[in-house]
Amino acid sequence: MKIVVLGLNHKTASVEVREKLAFDAEAASRALCELKKRFPQAEFVLLSTCNRVELYCAGKQCQGADPDRLAEFLSEFQNIELEGFRQFLYAYENEDAVRHLLTVASSLDSLVVGEAQIIGQVKESYKLACAAKTTGKVLNRLFHCAFATSKQVYTTTSISNGRVSVAGVAVELAKQLFADISSARVVVIGAGDMGQLLVQHLLQVGARDITVVNRSYDRGLKLAEEFGIRAQKWEQLEEQLIGANIAIASASVQDYLFRKESFKNVMARRKDGTLLIIDIAVPRNFEPSVNEFEGVYLYSVDDLAAVVEQNRKARQRDMARGMEIVLESVTEFLEWFGAKDIGPLIGRMKEQFAQIGKNEMERFFVGCRQDASCKEVMEAMVNRVVNKLLHCVIKNVNAVAKENGVAEAARLVAHIVKQAEEITSEPDDQEESQP
Repeated sequence: MKIVVLGLNHKTASVEVREKLAFDAEAASRALCELKKRFPQAEFVLLSTCNRVELYCAGKQCQGADPDRLAEFLSEFQNIELEGFRQFLYAYENEDAVRHLLTVASSLDSLVVGEAQIIGQVKESYKLACAAKTTGKVLNRLFHCAFATSKQVYTTTSISNGRVSVAGVAVELAKQLFADISSARVVVIGAGDMGQLLVQHLLQVGARDITVVNRSYDRGLKLAEEFGIRAQKWEQLEEQLIGANIAIASASVQDYLFRKESFKNVMARRKDGTLLIIDIAVPRNFEPSVNEFEGVYLYSVDDLAAVVEQNRKARQRDMARGMEIVLESVTEFLEWFGAKDIGPLIGRMKEQFAQIGKNEMERFFVGCRQDASCKEVMEAMVNRVVNKLLHCVIKNVNAVAKENGVAEAARLVAHIVKQAEEITSEPDDQEESQP
């Protein structure tokens, strides 16, 4: 049995690469179903956020779904040349894969350490996989372990204190770049979870003139009423940007809302003044070349590095404690992961030992001994010997598990089973059986 994760994230790939591989919920469901068709015995979960795209797989040798084939699948499904992103991929197996997921779920691998959004995203990805019927015993156990570990990290450390979200960092950057944010006209594009966080953080730093623009006007209006700000219809987005000082975008779309050519209409009607655009959506809402207009300063999620580094330094102690919790959980999961294979292996070992005893009895009771009266007694005696030997072996297996871990014990039993199978498959030697 093997667990594999293949992916890329903000540490290995730029936003230009990540957005090409990003999945929305509908695409993720289709991808999971296609994976299950190709590898019906394997388990899959697909995690796609603004900072990472990761495929988790479990199964006996992953049923052929090795990292190379998973990479080829991503290339084919997203219609992207594999050479365009192969160099940015990482692949982890078993213990490394388990540690990676638990680190991700606990926000210790996030762009903004301590951000709470990632655990919700991991849960949604797992829920999507359950709906697509692509999970199984191993990934079910692993993801629930990740949820419990994340909860422990958040409740026993201070890692989530302060401004610890991409939205919070974006607002912090806006505050640093715009001297008087209380007088700035701010447009928030998107009224989802990220949009709500943006509004909350903007109000906390003193912004007062905030308008939210969302595809669903009703959802935007609901957010506006909750926080005492304004909402405008999607058709008014361009008009809002004409008078804005700051725009922060987090809309979920598969193509740019504005390209350089279409943004000319906005710039032609703007009066003098700086427009700060912080685009934290992946895929991005603004084409990078929009930054070429005079007076426009466009930042993507990857440009938040300086503020993120301040956040990371302030949480070094909590990160260390969080990793201790993660490693403890990894050990517990691996004990279960190894133990789940020992039971069937010990069963196979018992079968092979019994077969060896049966084979030896058949070799002995041939010819004139075939109808010997002691046959039944001898059979009972051989069974007792086999069971006593098995007891000795199992006792030693338990000692190995206690001292060196369940995984090592499983390897020992597998080795014994292999040797026993070789013995039972040996051709009959009749020489010693004759009187």
